[in-house]
Amino acid sequence: MRWLRPLILFGIGGFLYVLIELFTRGRSHWSMFLVGGMAFYLIGCINEYTRRDLAMRWQMAAGAIIITLLELIAGIIVNIILGWNVWDYSNLPGNLLGQICPQFTVLWFLLSAVAVYLDDWIRWLLWGEERPKYKF
Repeated sequence: MRWLRPLILFGIGGFLYVLIELFTRGRSHWSMFLVGGMAFYLIGCINEYTRRDLAMRWQMAAGAIIITLLELIAGIIVNIILGWNVWDYSNLPGNLLGQICPQFTVLWFLLSAVAVYLDDWIRWLLWGEERPKYKF
């Protein structure tokens, strides 16, 4: 049954990210379910594969990097190669190919804290993993 955990976490992350987009942008795209799910799962892996006492700010920094890299890869595929135009940051300063920008990386840094907390509590409540504790 342990093999289901990544799928459950992926589904929760994908669903929540689509909800965030619906509330903030008024729309989303099915590809954002995939990006959000992958980001949530990978952020949850940070303290599974590193020291358990890694300070929250470092988990948030790693989360921001993970999300930004996923956003760049997904953007190149869905926006540039497939031409779906799901998002376009080309009007924002410091953007790279219109797919990522520093402003959103800062936002991802903040959102990563929510993802870290949520992942830890889900793992504790659903699967009896170690109770979350944080070092800032």
